Amino acid sequence: MQNVHRYFLYLALAFIVILTIDVWKALWFANPATGRESFGIGVGTIVLAINVVLLGGYTFGCHSLRHLIGGFRDQLSRAPTCYQAYRCVSCLNQRHMLWAWLSLFWVGFSDLYVRLCSMGIWHDLRIV
Repeated sequence: MQNVHRYFLYLALAFIVILTIDVWKALWFANPATGRESFGIGVGTIVLAINVVLLGGYTFGCHSLRHLIGGFRDQLSRAPTCYQAYRCVSCLNQRHMLWAWLSLFWVGFSDLYVRLCSMGIWHDLRIV
């Protein structure tokens, strides 16, 4: 039963990849005049990017990931790459609860923003 946390980590990593692809797609705007796509940044792009950063900070700071990348070793000094990755995850893990709360509220705001834009209530402003 305790390994369930690790399996949910794998699922969360898949969601980070999917959300990152969504941010990439949000960087390309369709131009109806030419029928081509052009690079641009809108408020929605920034909202989605912050969503990925906060969820990534929470996910990459998980103690299960710490175990996966180096915590299983008896001596981390023998594997410098694992040690550096372990230190990075440990640094994120120090503020794991902060990442959790920030990502929780930002996911809610991101969902609301996308929903209201899709309903036409809000309009996504294009910055670049």
